[in-house]
Amino acid sequence: MEFAENMDLENDRVLKLIFPNGVPENLRGNPELDNYLVKLGTCKVEQLKKEQTRLADETKRILEQTQELAITNYKTFITTAENSRSIFHEFQKAEEQVDTLKDKLPTFSAKCHEFLKKSAELTEQRRLNSTTLHKNAQLLEILELPQLMERCIREGRYEEALELASYVQRLGQHQGQTIPVVNGIVRSVEALWHTMLVQLVAQMRMDLQLPKCLQIVGYLRRMQAFGDNELKLKFLQARDAWLTSCLDAIPKTDAQQHLTKTIEITRINLFNIITQYRAIFPEGEQASKSAGLKQLSGVSCNGLRLFEAWLHNKIDAFLLTLEEDLQRGINSIETVLGQCMYFGLSFSRIGADFRALIAPIFVRVVRNKFESSIIKVNENFDRELEKFTLINKVSLHTRKQLDTAALSGSEPDMESYAPPETLLDFYPLAVLCNGYLNALNELRLCAPFAVATDVTSCLQRSLELVAKQVLAFYRQEQQAFTRNERETFVKLCSCFAYDLVPYVQRCIHGVFPPQSISVHLGISLLQLEQHQLTYLMQAQILEPLKHLLPTKVLIHSSPQSTAELSSVSIATEG
Repeated sequence: MEFAENMDLENDRVLKLIFPNGVPENLRGNPELDNYLVKLGTCKVEQLKKEQTRLADETKRILEQTQELAITNYKTFITTAENSRSIFHEFQKAEEQVDTLKDKLPTFSAKCHEFLKKSAELTEQRRLNSTTLHKNAQLLEILELPQLMERCIREGRYEEALELASYVQRLGQHQGQTIPVVNGIVRSVEALWHTMLVQLVAQMRMDLQLPKCLQIVGYLRRMQAFGDNELKLKFLQARDAWLTSCLDAIPKTDAQQHLTKTIEITRINLFNIITQYRAIFPEGEQASKSAGLKQLSGVSCNGLRLFEAWLHNKIDAFLLTLEEDLQRGINSIETVLGQCMYFGLSFSRIGADFRALIAPIFVRVVRNKFESSIIKVNENFDRELEKFTLINKVSLHTRKQLDTAALSGSEPDMESYAPPETLLDFYPLAVLCNGYLNALNELRLCAPFAVATDVTSCLQRSLELVAKQVLAFYRQEQQAFTRNERETFVKLCSCFAYDLVPYVQRCIHGVFPPQSISVHLGISLLQLEQHQLTYLMQAQILEPLKHLLPTKVLIHSSPQSTAELSSVSIATEG
């Protein structure tokens, strides 16, 4: 190793001596140079002195040989030169083409990779197509699932539709994330699922029997679209819409027919809905029985008060319709009252007896109707009194029979309730009595004890008004009275005071027997009379006319006559 390094150093020194300006480029790296330097190292001094001359001679000799060779073989040299030039140009073209190829090789490589990728995709697609063709029947069954479910919904086969929806749901959970077609099928089935939900809810708005209701609610429960309370609410809303549509279809032209039909439809259908609800949601039955029908306000949809609130609203709606139709006017209140009471009694089986809510409505309507009739009677009496004249009036009837009955101690005919014949002599009083009788006869068909005091007060006010109208008639016409007209007017006042007023009192007790009222209130007849219940205050009625009435002394010989005539004697004494 050290010898080789020493040789290299020696060679470098020799080269610096030979080539002070540096080794020419054409000699660098030439192995012959190293061999020549080794050879020089073996030469002696004399040989080194002669080496330059030898080299010059050898160079000259080689040059001569080269010239001789060129002259001898000039054709070969020319051909070689031409071939070399041609080869050089070909190499240049080849180099240019190689450069172009090198530039295009990346694009070609990318195209090759792309081709390989597409080829792989085509191969995969071909494989998938082959698999698809092989599994064609099974794929068609899956692809036709939305159409099959739509057909099941359209034909009402909800059981099969639910099974299909459940199958598609499981399929979507396993394959929906990776297979777009399956995901599309899942979305289509979900849309049809919502359609089926709407259709099932819509079917509950139709006339359904209990088995069908149970089936529909069973489907809704399996769909799990609503919670328990929401399902109850949806059921009540749907059945309420159906009941409302049935009630809205009733013609409203005739109040009697409308109310009768409303009672029938509400009673039957509402009871059916309650039966269906309790059969479908049995857990709410115990709460309904314990709670009954209560006045509810601010009810939250917690499932416990929902049914009671809905039932309360439906009964309120029925009572509102009842009051509206009664106010419109019906022919037979007693018939409607019987139907309503039967309606309320039938609902006592479900803890919703609402007869106590019906009674005030009928009482109010009966009272208003009677008061309206009495107002018309007073208006009619006023018109007849304006047309009445005392000229040439001859009394054809006397009060002899009534006075004789009072004096002999026998009672008048209390069963016939025939009006006094003396009223025929005075047409306005006869018209007034007929008006009272018509109103009382209409009231008698449906006369609740609750209106007894109101009826008595209404007749009290009416008779007081009549007395004032008679007094006004007297003040207007008294200056022109003849002796006969004055006597006739006194008889008119006597007929009003001693015949009409007691007769009206008797008619009131005919409609509201004191014995029945005393039993109903739990008081005696004496207490009933002391409190002026169903008794007219005849002294107050006759107060305006007391100075025009003749003095009359009556003998009280019977309890009934005493009750009727004592007030008259008070009026005369006053």
